[in-house]
Amino acid sequence: MDHFERLGLPRRFSIDAAALERAYLAGSRAVHPDYHAAGSDADLAVSTEASAAVNEAYAALRDPFTRADHLLGLLGGPTAGEHKQLPPAFLAEMLEAREQVEEVRGSPEAVARLGAEFSERYNGLMDQVGHLFARLDATTADDAGRANLLAQVRGLLNAAKYARGLVRDLHAD
Repeated sequence: MDHFERLGLPRRFSIDAAALERAYLAGSRAVHPDYHAAGSDADLAVSTEASAAVNEAYAALRDPFTRADHLLGLLGGPTAGEHKQLPPAFLAEMLEAREQVEEVRGSPEAVARLGAEFSERYNGLMDQVGHLFARLDATTADDAGRANLLAQVRGLLNAAKYARGLVRDLHAD
């Protein structure tokens, strides 16, 4: 399923949040089960399924990480299972970060500081993902460097997922 198509949006990483919201509201109104309650059971079932699909598309596209992951799949890029590599320097940095998470437990100030650092790291990775998608937009399907760009996006998404997990773990009780 193409979430961009479902909401009538262009397939690209950089999307206007207001346009996404308008597309979601219009799509939701068009298929919402409340508007089809007087119809047959079959119509209601179709409406319910379509409404769930619109909600799923909106949720996926609203979050930059899931939007990037979805777009990467649509462009034929590797899945997380197919491309698990992370840069060795990043792995060393994240192992140190894991230790920091354990060290700051019980100190709200230190947790807040470290959380801000991890969030900044995550945002930086997602900015890099955005730049790579912009470069991909300028390539054609038969471009020799396209596969490498897709793999780079996957590597950054793998790293971003790890950084996002650190933020989550930092705030877990």
